[in-house]
Amino acid sequence: MTHDLVTSLRPLLAAEASAEAYASGAEPGDLEQAVWLRLLERLEAHGPPRDPPRWLRSAVRLEARRTRRTARDERPYETEPAGAAEYEPEQLALTAARHRALRDAVRRLPGRCPRLMEALLSPKDLTYREIAGELGISQGSLGPERSRCLGCLRRLLTPEVAAY
Repeated sequence: MTHDLVTSLRPLLAAEASAEAYASGAEPGDLEQAVWLRLLERLEAHGPPRDPPRWLRSAVRLEARRTRRTARDERPYETEPAGAAEYEPEQLALTAARHRALRDAVRRLPGRCPRLMEALLSPKDLTYREIAGELGISQGSLGPERSRCLGCLRRLLTPEVAAY
């Protein structure tokens, strides 16, 4: 029943949505999608409409009016909100990929460099004295060791950084 209803209403909905879209400032496909959703909600709650073509025309007009009201009431930002770009999904995915690449490269470092880099990257924000004590080396040798490890890390990351 539902499949037959959808199949029979599809051409009418496409025509009605195309006719109303320009005046409402919406895309015809957006209007169609909204009306299909309304129809599914109606079918679940009350069953099929008595006069499906009439219901569909009315639903398209209602959806077009709602879209016009929304467009009239909403105003775009003149500029993007501060910090919004850093929380966009693609930016979050790129940041996560960079962090994974860094962590993978740190694990591939020789000797005690992985432990040193993990300590330096720790969210605990350890002091050089704490890091030296944790690694069992003198605080004076921590700087040169850090420089060697960062040099190795740079060489490991060079091909990966070029990919970003």
